[in-house]
Amino acid sequence: MAPLSAEATARLAARAALEKNAEDLVILNLQGLSTVADFFLVTSARSTTQADTIIEAVRAALKAAGTRPRHQEGSAESGWILLDYVDVVVHVFIGDTRHFYALERLWGDAPLLSVER
Repeated sequence: MAPLSAEATARLAARAALEKNAEDLVILNLQGLSTVADFFLVTSARSTTQADTIIEAVRAALKAAGTRPRHQEGSAESGWILLDYVDVVVHVFIGDTRHFYALERLWGDAPLLSVER
């Protein structure tokens, strides 16, 4: 199985998150703007249970495609879970934590990648 491109990884992760009713999902295209990653997927969950469900769905979808995260940080209880897939970083926030860190504002120059369900 050939590895997924960064864009394909971001899109597959987005579809998996949306299947679990992730809210306000955006994909920031950081190519040429950052060496941290090519794409940030940023989304919100209504509860800790939903955040854990979204993370597990993303992990399962990408694992089925042959991609595993390099690292996971945070917890639903902390309000922020991060999955690092090297070129794609998935951020799942709960409540006001997303507004506090304001990744969309921090990376305001980044174009958005469209996501279809």
